[in-house]
Amino acid sequence: MLRMIATLVLFSALGAWPRDGHAETKVVATVPALAAIAKEIAGEQVSVKSLTRPTQDAHFVDARPSLALDLNKADLLLVVGLDLEVGWLPTLITGARNQKILPGGHGYLDCSQFVALKDVRNRPVDRSQGDIHPGGNPHYLSDPRAAAEVGKGIAARLAEVDPPRHAVFETNLAAFLRRLTAARLGWEKRLSRLAGAPLIGYHRTWVYLAEWLGLVEVGFLEPKPGIPPSPAHVAQLLALARQRKVRAILQEDYYPETTSRLVAVRIPVPLLRMPGGPDFQRGESYIAYVGAIADLLDHGLAAKGGG
Repeated sequence: MLRMIATLVLFSALGAWPRDGHAETKVVATVPALAAIAKEIAGEQVSVKSLTRPTQDAHFVDARPSLALDLNKADLLLVVGLDLEVGWLPTLITGARNQKILPGGHGYLDCSQFVALKDVRNRPVDRSQGDIHPGGNPHYLSDPRAAAEVGKGIAARLAEVDPPRHAVFETNLAAFLRRLTAARLGWEKRLSRLAGAPLIGYHRTWVYLAEWLGLVEVGFLEPKPGIPPSPAHVAQLLALARQRKVRAILQEDYYPETTSRLVAVRIPVPLLRMPGGPDFQRGESYIAYVGAIADLLDHGLAAKGGG
């Protein structure tokens, strides 16, 4: 923490962020998917950054001083919420010393409020149950219907943070929603033949995706969320997979694949390595990201035959 604060003071003294009366609005998102959606709406005159990369598990991120620097001059912070970032973001916000982006403030937007949440826990939870998110499953951005609602929420808050560009945000939002709806209808038509396909996941990352496309996750390689697979659990899962005629295993590409590949070979089914988000730093859009997932499902499940 002291290192973060010292770095912030140094950068401020050096004028690392010069401001004038027409300074651009700065948006920081915790994950690339949020950043990609925000960029569609914000346009070229607003700076958008992502604190993480798609190759990182957003549950576990190193709270580096450089990330606090990004937050120091942010006008708007977009978070997934539901405790996804709880292990690292509070430290960064404290180190950033930016009153605007404190939780509950005008520059802090928890995007989970716009989504119909899944896996909400109505009973007390404890660590023995694994890495539980009692408020709901935070992986909602894999569903383009949820992304559309998040986009509307981001546009509304951007208009409050940067009123002169209100009309630009509304125009960009409308264009984004048209493109996203057209793409979603195309994906739904192409993948409709896969409805009901039984799958195995690694983590509970694809719950929203499965519900959207009518896929059925019959089990998970993690015996409990955040707990690595054990030999006993793997044996049970193999039996279940053969009984339910599982068609594929879905695994985020930032998790180790040794166990999942072994299970895939023994069933046998394809192991689909799913991207953790768009490659925002290289300009990949949210629509391109979901399109890549659709392609993986289409080709991967076809490899098993049927459908």
